Amino acid sequence: MVLHPLIVSIVLALLASAGLAGAVLRDPVVASVLVALAVLVALSVRVGKQWQKAVVLRLGKFHGLKGPGMFFVLPLFDTITMWVDLRTVATPFNAEQTLTKDTVPMDVDAVLFWRVVDPAKAALELEYYRDAIFWAAQTALREVIGKTDLAEMLSGRDKVDDLLRGIIDGRTEPWGIQVVAVEIRDVKIPQGLQDAMSMQAQADKEGQARIILAHSEQKIAEMFAESSQSYVNNPTALHLRAMNVLLEGMRHNATVVVVPSSVVDMMGNSGAELLRKVVPNKGTL
Repeated sequence: MVLHPLIVSIVLALLASAGLAGAVLRDPVVASVLVALAVLVALSVRVGKQWQKAVVLRLGKFHGLKGPGMFFVLPLFDTITMWVDLRTVATPFNAEQTLTKDTVPMDVDAVLFWRVVDPAKAALELEYYRDAIFWAAQTALREVIGKTDLAEMLSGRDKVDDLLRGIIDGRTEPWGIQVVAVEIRDVKIPQGLQDAMSMQAQADKEGQARIILAHSEQKIAEMFAESSQSYVNNPTALHLRAMNVLLEGMRHNATVVVVPSSVVDMMGNSGAELLRKVVPNKGTL
């Protein structure tokens, strides 16, 4: 690890004082003591950051954890073998061409959020704990995909995330590592299957639209049947309605208006005379 600027400054100051003592005071003993002190400071004083823990071995055996801040080690006896980062780390991992429970191949990308809660275990139980976490997460993801249907992978991601977090945390807990969260970023399925699912969804939407249209037509027919009851015993109202329908049709600039003779007879003499007056202005009766 690179020495802290404060330690470097102290060492340089001691070396400068040793040179000054040798040159001005001509006292080699003082100069030697200052040089030895500078070397001792460089070898024994360390500074750890707020999120760091130093794993210290003394004569090859675990001695303890040091830091954060300034601390001292015994030169030649103590060795700092690892600096453990205690912050939460995001590790991306994936599973390619993995079959689901219903034998659908898919590619899944996910992110694992974890942090070290016991630096001693993480340093002593594993050689490279970051690699171990990655492989444990990828293996757990493949295992979960194999036990999950395609529909659940696509729509139930929260449930799959919680299941993954529990499996991975169970494997990493003996290593002094806690899994904070697991999030599935993307699920990719073959293009042919995507097209088939799109066609199925479109067919379902069209079926629902036809059902809604059929219900609407049924309601309209019921309303027409209910409205027709008002004309049964009222011929005058029926005549007026028929005349209104004809006049509405004439407003669309039709050149020819065909009216069945039965309709004209139903309107009576007054209705027929009115049609003869109106129709010549619009077309032919």
